[in-house]
Amino acid sequence: MDWHTLYKSRIVSAEEAARKIKSGDRVFLTGNCSVPQTILSALVDYAPQLNDVEITQALSIGPADYVSPEMEGHLRVNSMFISANIRKAVQEGRADFTPVLLSEFTLLFKQGYLPLDIALVHLSPPDNYGFCSFGVEVGLTKTPTESARVIIAEINQQMPRTLGDSFIHVSKLDYIVPVDYPLTEMSMGGMDSSDITEKIAQYIAELIPDGATMQMGIGAIPDAVLNYLYEKKDLGIHTELFSDGVIDLVEAGVLTNARKTLHPGKIVAGFIIGTQRLYKWVDDNPLIELHPTEYVNDPYVIAQNERQVAINSAIEIDLTGQVCADSIGPKLYSGVGGQLDFVYGASRSKDGVPIIALPSTAKQFSRIVPLLKHGAGVVTTRNHVRYVVTEYGVADLYGKTIRQRANSLIKIAHPQFRDELTAQARELNYI
Repeated sequence: MDWHTLYKSRIVSAEEAARKIKSGDRVFLTGNCSVPQTILSALVDYAPQLNDVEITQALSIGPADYVSPEMEGHLRVNSMFISANIRKAVQEGRADFTPVLLSEFTLLFKQGYLPLDIALVHLSPPDNYGFCSFGVEVGLTKTPTESARVIIAEINQQMPRTLGDSFIHVSKLDYIVPVDYPLTEMSMGGMDSSDITEKIAQYIAELIPDGATMQMGIGAIPDAVLNYLYEKKDLGIHTELFSDGVIDLVEAGVLTNARKTLHPGKIVAGFIIGTQRLYKWVDDNPLIELHPTEYVNDPYVIAQNERQVAINSAIEIDLTGQVCADSIGPKLYSGVGGQLDFVYGASRSKDGVPIIALPSTAKQFSRIVPLLKHGAGVVTTRNHVRYVVTEYGVADLYGKTIRQRANSLIKIAHPQFRDELTAQARELNYI
């Protein structure tokens, strides 16, 4: 049977697809801007007839009716990264959180720690040979999909065809739901942009050498950094995700990837988050290669890029250099994501530049603190941290004593907290 015939034979409605899910199943849900909205909506409608279905996922963007209180007992989310749309459910105990490095997220499924009954995925239309692309979300989705017993796919006429290790053949799909709607958009440039963000971005840009390969975590600061790199030469990208900001750097001849020591000439990532402009730009673009996250985020792969820059954020940092980025005290907020993968990978890179960036304050409180809040999670340890950047400057903590670290961090804290931090550091015998 040729693939065209096979494709047609596997087409079902979203409602029929949802009914393939049975009580007690563990279901993988592709995420980021790739959430299969039509199938998910049908599943929410069908959920009252189901019991104890577990939905495993990482970051998801957009509406999340599947974690509403009405779903309790029917659908329960188990997320390895807490996105804004499920945060309330996790904090109220109606959804679960599993801590895991992003580089190991996919291996939970591949190695059988979380066996999958169903994978819900969102693909591009098949090419002339019957291969669909995972589109804007390859990194966190391809390996779990290949590990599932049954694959249910939305095939969207508006999903871009991205290249790399990003394809699955029609013959592997058990049920197909054809759709045609625009992907969810998320503009990084509009995320909390401010004068403080711009100042932090300027300091970070000064740390980035010509020929650097960059990772940008999610948020306003990494995106803002791109605006200050137009005088640099031959930059490259190896990152878990990127957004619209890279397009202008490529078109300006700054982001050439020419001096990358791994995958030279290519932008390498796991997934993309952005706007329709980005989705159109990546479509069939040979400059872009998307790969599974267990490869992209492997610290030993990252370290093969010389001059690897890693830019990540934090909620707070203590005077010894411990970085909390996943909780506010004991209240779970996000997850480790790829921060430690890239901090360590950049640290092992020749001339690498691992950076933690954060505004000096939040809601009139210092984010540089003597001690982390009770119950706070340490994402980047004091042994891994190197550069810390606020709007008041850069602290290089690598190879520094606790006394030197405390003094350096106090210098980049907000001026109104420096005397208090100094007094508390003395009480702790740090200085």
